[in-house]
Amino acid sequence: MFCVSMLEWQNMNLLHEKFENGEHVSPQLEDTVKNYLIDIDGTICDDIPNEEPERMVTAQVYPDALETINKWYNEGHQICFFTARTEEHRTVTETWLREHGFKYHTLLFGKPRGGNYHWIDNHLVRATRYNGKFTDLVKRNHVIEVFDD
Repeated sequence: MFCVSMLEWQNMNLLHEKFENGEHVSPQLEDTVKNYLIDIDGTICDDIPNEEPERMVTAQVYPDALETINKWYNEGHQICFFTARTEEHRTVTETWLREHGFKYHTLLFGKPRGGNYHWIDNHLVRATRYNGKFTDLVKRNHVIEVFDD
């Protein structure tokens, strides 16, 4: 099993203390380590709705997803699968990930369904929409919505 607990993850010396204005704030990863939050259905395998859990067992892995995600894991990046599947689907999901050889650190259930996500956080957030092919990430400039300064 490639999954580690949150305590083990924090003990891997990846998170570092941070201070702002003399106050201790949430720890942060080094700039060289990415925190990948990756959806499952429709991103690394067939898009299967929660209402048809029997299909989750036979979901087909998308080309290059396994190789790319495991490469990121091996490079020292954090891999978290963040899915709209529910806790009822935990066993089938963990079994499927293990049987297909996905390496990951955490697995989070209950992502809101429906897409059109707009993530607001006090940490830097980069979003990448999956469009059918896993590759190394490239840099592009795009217009984005931000808070007014």
